[in-house]
Amino acid sequence: MQHSLQRLLRVATGALAALVAAAVLLLGTAGSASAHVVPSSTVELAVTDSDVVATVEIPLDDLEAATGIDLGDETQADVDANADAIEAYLLEHFTPTSDDGTEWTVTEGDLTVVSAGDSATTGVYNALETTFTLTPPAGTDAAEEEQSFDLGFDAIVEKVATHTVIVTVASDSTDDDFSGAYEVGTVKRDTVTNEVESLHIDLDSGTSSSAFLDMVQLGISHIREGTDHQLFLLTLLLPAPLLAMPASATTRARGRRWAGRVGGVTAWRRIGATTLAFTLGHSITLALGTIGVPVAERWVEAAIAISILVASAHAVRPLFPGREALVAGAFGLVHGLAFSETLRALDLSGWHLVVALLGFNIGIEVMQLVVVALVLPPLVLLSRSRAYEPLRLLAAALTGVAACGWLAARVGWANPVADGADQLGDWSLPALTALWLGALLALVVGGARRSPAAGEAARPSRSGG
Repeated sequence: MQHSLQRLLRVATGALAALVAAAVLLLGTAGSASAHVVPSSTVELAVTDSDVVATVEIPLDDLEAATGIDLGDETQADVDANADAIEAYLLEHFTPTSDDGTEWTVTEGDLTVVSAGDSATTGVYNALETTFTLTPPAGTDAAEEEQSFDLGFDAIVEKVATHTVIVTVASDSTDDDFSGAYEVGTVKRDTVTNEVESLHIDLDSGTSSSAFLDMVQLGISHIREGTDHQLFLLTLLLPAPLLAMPASATTRARGRRWAGRVGGVTAWRRIGATTLAFTLGHSITLALGTIGVPVAERWVEAAIAISILVASAHAVRPLFPGREALVAGAFGLVHGLAFSETLRALDLSGWHLVVALLGFNIGIEVMQLVVVALVLPPLVLLSRSRAYEPLRLLAAALTGVAACGWLAARVGWANPVADGADQLGDWSLPALTALWLGALLALVVGGARRSPAAGEAARPSRSGG
């Protein structure tokens, strides 16, 4: 009876671990994740002799969510029909002030619906574009006031917690190193205080350390909100703790298979090499794409889905055992082109582009390492148990299904599989917690079974996975 109970506990633990690990791999680490990065609003400031002109672009979906205004099909006619309500909302949430707290005068221009975003990162969406003229108080030195003031823009972010406003300044410098636009900061809700702090504009400081840190945070958000990049890497790392066994005389028809376990040092060396290769690959094309290398957006996005599909197939059967780092680097080149679209949309140049590129890339790497550090340790622990084979196969299968759905959607066929995969991020934290609990439980109840380490004879897997 006791033996049967222990066996039942092991089976239940294995099933739980497999399910939650598959969920984690599908969900990534975002609180509200999607295969696409959540679109941001942008504010570009142009300084004149007497005022500041702010060109604002806001995703219409987020405008509708923040205001409760029904924009129907998000056409120009829908916006025109609700123009008074939209203008009133935006003026209420755009209150620039001088350093002494004196309010500026704000006037708003026409409301225009534009197509924004791109298929590779945010997806193509409708956005509202309008201009505001910000005029310093009468009787003040406008030129001096314009150099330092509080922007006072909190539209959308005051209601939509995941939203970000990216603020740039159009520079009129004749120096090639500082010409073009440069990023001065972001506006978003503080997740601790639940408040939105006004962004202080200091044009005398140029590219500041705060702007650099904002770009780091933007890179972190880019990975946290988009699941497909991390899904590729995590799926490729699924078989890292395993040995690839060649086909035997009795299993030749089925080819290579995963069986046995490599030593811990070898497993972590593989994980490190694969992660580093992916980093190098996407860093190269992130830089190239940002400075203007042409990108065929639809095919980049489709290639990302293909990379996930290849990784899921490799997790089932060894397609390129021992060469995961090379594959990660090659596909990293594709993923980097998608990353670059976020910075390219800011129209930065010169030294400002270099600083933004460095900060954004550091943010991507920080979040990527966090994901690997959170998900891989319990997977390595589970690789020592009976639970790992069903875990690996189930996670690979679900990932493959999601990749097929995304691939179909990215070549023009909308489907419920892609839509469903886009909406699973809400359960990522509970799933990650359950994964760790499942890994520890698998060891506590005695379900762990040490497979032969590298260099030892590995027993064939019963299911041939």
